[in-house]
Amino acid sequence: MGTTASTITAATFNGTSQYAADLQKAITNAVTIASIPMNNLQDSVTTLQGQSTELSTLQADFASIGQAINSLDAQNGGSGFSATASDSTVASPTINSSAAVTSGTYDLNVISPGAPTTTFSNSGLPTVADPSATSISTSGTYTLTVGTSTFTITPAANNLNSLAQAINTAGDGVSATILNIGSPTSPDYRLSLQSTALGNQNIQLNDGTQDLLSVLTAGSSAQYQVDGEPATPISSNSSTVTIAPGVTVDLLKAGTSTISVAPDASAAESAISSFVTAYNAASAELGNNHGTSGGALTGQSIILTLEQSLQSLVAYSGGSGSVQSLADIGITINSTGQMSFDQSTFASVAASDPNDLATFLGSATAGTGFLGTAINTLTGVDDPTTGTIQSQINATNQQVTSDNNQITSDQNNITTMQNSLTEQMSLADASIASLESQVSYYTLLFSDTQSATDNITNG
Repeated sequence: MGTTASTITAATFNGTSQYAADLQKAITNAVTIASIPMNNLQDSVTTLQGQSTELSTLQADFASIGQAINSLDAQNGGSGFSATASDSTVASPTINSSAAVTSGTYDLNVISPGAPTTTFSNSGLPTVADPSATSISTSGTYTLTVGTSTFTITPAANNLNSLAQAINTAGDGVSATILNIGSPTSPDYRLSLQSTALGNQNIQLNDGTQDLLSVLTAGSSAQYQVDGEPATPISSNSSTVTIAPGVTVDLLKAGTSTISVAPDASAAESAISSFVTAYNAASAELGNNHGTSGGALTGQSIILTLEQSLQSLVAYSGGSGSVQSLADIGITINSTGQMSFDQSTFASVAASDPNDLATFLGSATAGTGFLGTAINTLTGVDDPTTGTIQSQINATNQQVTSDNNQITSDQNNITTMQNSLTEQMSLADASIASLESQVSYYTLLFSDTQSATDNITNG
């Protein structure tokens, strides 16, 4: 956004005639009159800049509403689910809110949480006292074997640090660490590779002449059963397993634990509270642009457009059963346009009629229900590229730029006129001063002549 130009101050000249002040006043009056359109433009720019600032405030307010809607959309149809474990030392459950989760309990039997395979560099290799200076081999290229796959490893430098970094960067199913098994005064740094997957895997590093690793710990797969099934335990090369749609469990140790999945309205309640807060902030800001003492956008049509957008959210109806309006989930609005939220009403509906609640709320991403309608309305208003508010901001800022360009042009023209007038008035003043000098000369000459004549006559 441009800035307003400064006011022009009429230049002065050092006149010597008795009319110099009048000539200066004529210049000042001419500049003042010529500056009227420019000053009006400066007032317009100030007004437009205030409108742009207010539009940005409203844009942020409506963006907050959209964020709350998206947050509510992420709660799996509005009710959401939570999972708990009877023994959290055996397993740790997690809910994927984007999946079609259902309530239930699952008896989990962790036979083994599994373990990765760990290898260690051989003791007969060169001793590495400084991993930043030397390595376990002088080779510049290595062959890494993980399971049945092989990979070429090329360190950036011939030291153990670079070798470990090259292995980790390759991302080939193992992670490399460096361990000191020597004393502080006589270090002996070794390379350790551990499989990223569980199970007994073949891990080997060869420098072209010899294998460099020995198995330190043979890995094992994780094994578990859910509700006693299957008879032959499930094997997994990951400690994170899916036991039901949208329900994953981290296997921590051998043992049994009951995983309970149930509706959880707390996250949705928080999202709705955020929606109500954001709605009220936007409604109050719009209300500030009304009346004789209203804000920068008072009288602008965009205020009515935005108010109608908010009203369309409040007026939404749909769904079936016990939930067909915002009032049915505890959201009401008073005569001043401010929302309130009764969390107990929402919690009751979420517990008793979760399907009706899910149908009413719908999905913002799928464009269904209240959430779909709301996000579609808000996108039309608040899209950072094509939204109503951004379009108005762009038009306002373009007008500011245009007005400032005109102000600059007017300033240049007035300055040119002022300089021309000053030059003309200076010439006029000089001419008047010359005439005044001549008048003084002839007046004095006449006076002297008259005195001489009077002397002759009287003498």
